[in-house]
This record gives sequence, structure tokens and C-alpha cells, in this order.
Amino acid sequence: MAHCLTLGDPSHLLPTNWKRVVSSWLDEDTPSFDYGGFVVGESEQVAILYGKAPGVLAGVPFFNEVFHQVDCRVEWKMKEGESFEPGPSGKKEVARVYGKARSLLLGERPALNMLARASGIATRARRLRQLKDKHGWQGVIAGTRKTTPGFRIVEKYAMLVGGVDTHRADLSSMIMLKDNHVWATGSITGAVKAARSTGGFALKIEVECQSEAEAEEAIDAGADIIMLDNFDGPGLVAAAQNLKKKYAGKRMFLIEGSGGLTEENVVPYLGEGVDVLSFGSLTQSVPHIDFSLKVQPKKA
Repeated sequence: MAHCLTLGDPSHLLPTNWKRVVSSWLDEDTPSFDYGGFVVGESEQVAILYGKAPGVLAGVPFFNEVFHQVDCRVEWKMKEGESFEPGPSGKKEVARVYGKARSLLLGERPALNMLARASGIATRARRLRQLKDKHGWQGVIAGTRKTTPGFRIVEKYAMLVGGVDTHRADLSSMIMLKDNHVWATGSITGAVKAARSTGGFALKIEVECQSEAEAEEAIDAGADIIMLDNFDGPGLVAAAQNLKKKYAGKRMFLIEGSGGLTEENVVPYLGEGVDVLSFGSLTQSVPHIDFSLKVQPKKA
């Protein structure tokens, strides 16, 4: 299967702070004494990483960095973004990790926790991407900011590995005006005007709308993206087409659908006029992919 993320080195995508994030995982897991590490000592060992459920591999740079920070070396048998099946044995060899026994065990749990979640997100993202392609829909599948505090960089990265859009990364990436912003400001028009006065030309403005009438107010006020929230599939497609027709040749904008979207219910939303569909379910309640790391017994 072709990889959806095509990078020479995936770690080049990451910000300057990502290695400190990895350090925080190790700090959390061993805040004081490493009792188990004392028991096993520093004999040189090899551990095999097994994938034990079907999925898409995601999180390679983070896995590498965990073990780099504890002085181990990782040798991969698969590439980032590659799909795998455990096979008849119930497990697929994904990588080998070389290092001292206590170091392998220091890195084991933080690395596996990250890899299980990242691969789970990438696996769901890949299925959504394939569903979009199967139906010939030309729009964008995107995530949301419904991410785990302290773990967003991994989750957004996993979306890219799976082949979908990350949506905005944080509150500084785009100005999204939701119902609370509008209620606090007094009107959609007032909220958009205030947003434009600070965001200037460089930031797009997105407005959450509950009806076509609200969407029209947002478009007239100068919004770049209209989020039609909690519409059903046929209703979203009809509203998107109505708005595109009404403003044809007058205004350029994108229509985004959001609210309760899943793999199971998305097909009716894949219609003409809809530009973006965003899924909180890409990161919320996503099944993890089971991995294990097994130190190999010494031969007699």
C-alpha cells in the first residue's frame, strides 16, 4: 500500500520542542528510583517489537527518540505509514531494539504507549482516507483540537501519517469563532469584525453556524470558512450547494461539516459543495493498536 505521508525524514516535520516532550514521558514514568532496572542490570540485550493487531505504523521518530534518550538503538523492519497484519502467529516483527537491559525497560512503556495510540489514530485516518477516495469525494478529511493534553504533537503527526489533514494545530493557527464567541460578542458580524482587526490578512477566519441564515451572515461579514455544525448528511450537502450557488462569483469561501461524524455515518456527507469534514472521532475513543516489546532470552 502506498504511504500517505511522503517525507525523506519524518522527524524534519516536528518542532524544536518535540524531544523535550519525549523527555517528559520518561520523567513521568521514572520520577525517582528505577527498582526494576537495578534488578536486571546492564547486560547487552535485544528486544523485538511485535505488532499484535492489524494497523498502520505511526510514531517512528518518537519511538526512536525514547530509546535514544536511554542509550539504545532501534532497527526497523517496516516503514512509517506502512500497514501490517499480525499473521498466523498473532504477531508481526516491526522492529528490534538493542541496548542494556535496564535501558530497554526504561524506554519500553513510554514508547509502547505512544506507538499504540499514534498507530491507532493513523489506522482510523487511513480508513477514512480510503473511504473518501472510494466514493470519489474531492474534499478534505480533517481532525480537530479534541486531543490529549500534552500529547497533541503525536496525535496531529499520526493524522498526517494516516493521510488526513490536521485542521488547525492550536488557537494561534486560525481564528475559529464558535457559538460561545458569538454569544460573548453579541453577533456573528461583530465577532468576525473583531477577529479581522487582530488577525489581519494572514489568518483565516472560520465561523460555526447552526443554520443557513447564520452562514449567510458570516459570509457577508467576510468569513473564509463556514462550519455547518450538527447538520445531517443530506442537510449539509443541500445547504452547502445553496450557499455556493447564492454567492457564486461574489465571494469565495469553504464549507466545513462537523459534529458527530464517524466512519459509520460519513458517507451521506460526502457530497458536492462540501469542502471539509472534521472528525473529533479521529482522536476521541480511537482504538489503540496492540504492540509488545520482548527481550530475547540468552542462548545457552
